[in-house]
Amino acid sequence: MRRLPFFLACLVLTAAGLPAQPATPEARAARAFDSAVKGGPLTLYAFLREFPKGADLHVHLSGAVYAESFIRAAGEDGLCVDPAALSFAKPPCAPPLVPAVQVPANQNLYDRLIDAFSMRGFVAGSGVSSHDQFFATFNRFGGLSKSHTGEWVDETGSLAAAQNQQYLELMETPPFGHAATVAHEIGWNPDVAQMRRALLDRGLKDEVAPDREDARAAEAKRREIEHCGTPQAAAACQVEIRYIYQVLRGFPPEQVFAQTLLGFETVAASMEAREDTWAGINFVMPEDGYVSMRDYTLQMKMLDYLHSVYPAVPISLHAGELAPGLVPPEGLRFHIRQAVELGHAQRIGHGVDAMYEDDAKGLLKELAARHVMVEVNLSSNESILGIEGADHPFPVYRAAHVPVALSTDDEGVSRIEITHEYVRAALDYRLSYAELKQLARTGMEHSFLPGKSLWAAQDVFASAAAPCTIQPLGVEKPSAACKAFLDGNEKAAAQWELERRFRVFEAGF
Repeated sequence: MRRLPFFLACLVLTAAGLPAQPATPEARAARAFDSAVKGGPLTLYAFLREFPKGADLHVHLSGAVYAESFIRAAGEDGLCVDPAALSFAKPPCAPPLVPAVQVPANQNLYDRLIDAFSMRGFVAGSGVSSHDQFFATFNRFGGLSKSHTGEWVDETGSLAAAQNQQYLELMETPPFGHAATVAHEIGWNPDVAQMRRALLDRGLKDEVAPDREDARAAEAKRREIEHCGTPQAAAACQVEIRYIYQVLRGFPPEQVFAQTLLGFETVAASMEAREDTWAGINFVMPEDGYVSMRDYTLQMKMLDYLHSVYPAVPISLHAGELAPGLVPPEGLRFHIRQAVELGHAQRIGHGVDAMYEDDAKGLLKELAARHVMVEVNLSSNESILGIEGADHPFPVYRAAHVPVALSTDDEGVSRIEITHEYVRAALDYRLSYAELKQLARTGMEHSFLPGKSLWAAQDVFASAAAPCTIQPLGVEKPSAACKAFLDGNEKAAAQWELERRFRVFEAGF
């Protein structure tokens, strides 16, 4: 006797007065999501704020902090404000400079500073583009004491916790003055192996310990602020944070190489000591800058060499944060491919110009085959590049099975947060609840946490690894074999936590 399809069987049972199979929690959550979409952006925002989002893998710490926090910190540091340049200045605060501590009492100046430190209310014109405004903000709020770093980590972690996000990789630039000085004394040597030896012989490693302490101190301070380990522990204590070593690529090659070498040494030392601090390396500063464009291939060759010396150090690279007209056409044709093939990038930040690269179809196949994840920053790409909607390659990447995840980039400068990005992705690209879950899972899959993945096959979220297959994912008490696997693999443990959060979230519908 031929069996009826499941959905027809349910209809027959219902028509006969018998109860149909109850919907799963995931199915009920999906229906609630569909209703929220129909209710509009505000209803959807309220739904997605509680939705488990896993990781934000592309976030600059200095760009994540809101301008209001910088103004407060400047007052505590005794800095001044230049009302004309709308930036901080060193004391003494003789007119026309204004003591930063007095700024909150001057609403007009306070508002102008917030606007200057962010994209709030910005309208391009008079020769100043959104791109220019975005990157100019970082110089305006510079000069603050490093003693505030832990406070800023707390602010970023607290915002993540409030949105049910569990993991952050914060890009940060620790001290590298000694490495830069030695590099300029030595000068550029195209034989990078010789240059590495010369830099190490001149004491470049002396800066590794301070750089490791830089991240340790930030973590200690934020955990103190959050009262972690006490009955008063803040929710942010549950947000796991690692740091990505930022290399400033807009400088002469000898300095870029020295800082990159210092970054590799610092991350390698942290990994060897099993510290929960430095997790990987990235290049920052505008990709369209003169030096960044001129030396792009050279810098990828630097990474190629250093990867051969430090193969275990994870690499994520800003690549393809470009758009037609921003640079000449030839500048759009190779950055992502070189970042992967020469730079050994395991993740690509932005990747907006992918379809302008030579053999774009082949590039997409390569990214998918290598499981190179693209860190997608929708609001940032609109602000800086004017790229959004159908002009963004986000749906192209997804159609080509390239792993993608949402991230914020500089949420303080953009005046957004991760929920905003999920709402935007859901509405602009008509994503389903299941597709949003895939984005969150993909982010955790491509974190730089050590250890094996929870999933049996990379980027396939269907079956768990063998030790964890005998019980539902994310249960409070996994089997002994699964617990041992999770205890030995930080990445798998973080992924299990994401599945636990999905279980809790979906049980509410």
